[in-house]
Amino acid sequence: MFSFSFAFSPMNKAADDNQNREVFVFVPSYNHAAFIEKCLRSIINQTLPPKKLLVIDDGSKDDSPRIIERVLRDCPFECELVARENRGLCATLNEGFGRSSGEYFAYLGSDDIWFSEFLAERVKLLNARPDAVLAYGNALFLNENDEIFDSSAEWWTFPTDAREMLRLGIAPISSTVFYRRARIEKYEWNENSRLEDYEFYVKICDEGDFLFDPNVLSVWRHHGANVSGDMNLMLAEVLAAQNRNREKLGLSATNFDEIQRQVRFRYAGDFLHKGHKKDALKLAVKNWRGAESGKQILKFSARMLVPISVINLRRKIWREKMRSKYSVG
Repeated sequence: MFSFSFAFSPMNKAADDNQNREVFVFVPSYNHAAFIEKCLRSIINQTLPPKKLLVIDDGSKDDSPRIIERVLRDCPFECELVARENRGLCATLNEGFGRSSGEYFAYLGSDDIWFSEFLAERVKLLNARPDAVLAYGNALFLNENDEIFDSSAEWWTFPTDAREMLRLGIAPISSTVFYRRARIEKYEWNENSRLEDYEFYVKICDEGDFLFDPNVLSVWRHHGANVSGDMNLMLAEVLAAQNRNREKLGLSATNFDEIQRQVRFRYAGDFLHKGHKKDALKLAVKNWRGAESGKQILKFSARMLVPISVINLRRKIWREKMRSKYSVG
């Protein structure tokens, strides 16, 4: 058992800004020594700096705490590192939120990145809509080698109604989300769930609108240790969370099975997008009644017939285009 904490005073006082005094940023860190510096630098380099940056290292077994301590010494605003034994991501999120203050709250995974305008644009969006509980948007997908390999802007569609989105098993990407803090104070992340974000969005969907910004302002990194890389696990966690929160989602005994078939069929499309044709076909055949229309089934079938070599060529062309447009390395 261990625990230590460092608080850092600003290297230099930033100009007083009423907006940044209300933004609290939190980073839950775990075994991301290869990525944590880029994550923290992306927060330090925000055009609208936050009120405070809190980092809790959740018992990393690598060099993360030492790297975090070094990087935070360059931070021009208030920041703090807490390093302790491992308790899990959701417990760490609950602790981080419990230590927060201000009007706005955002957390960034220790392997993810924000572009420099992220906080400024999210504050602007929520300031214009006091009825909203959160704002979110699109993200680039980055691998462990800092190579862009996909983007939610290319193939994800986010329904405008939050409850409808969540019924379909779709959730905002966590690295894009920015919360109005007072609206989520009474909720907690489920510490028994391995997929931290989906169920939390379900819990808060009655608290206000989910505002969508189509611009790409953040990066979601995918690598071997990601839960997001295990599509079967993600699907199982989404279905279990729906079962625990039927009433919140407005699901009755009569429409619950129908909704879950829709979720499974949509995930079949996700499997296919990632090139897992066998898993995609198996899931689609078992849940074809979950398709929104015959047109959706035909579209899925047509995509199944496209050779992997053609898909890979298209992806290569697209990736080169994205790498020339964005610099995230």
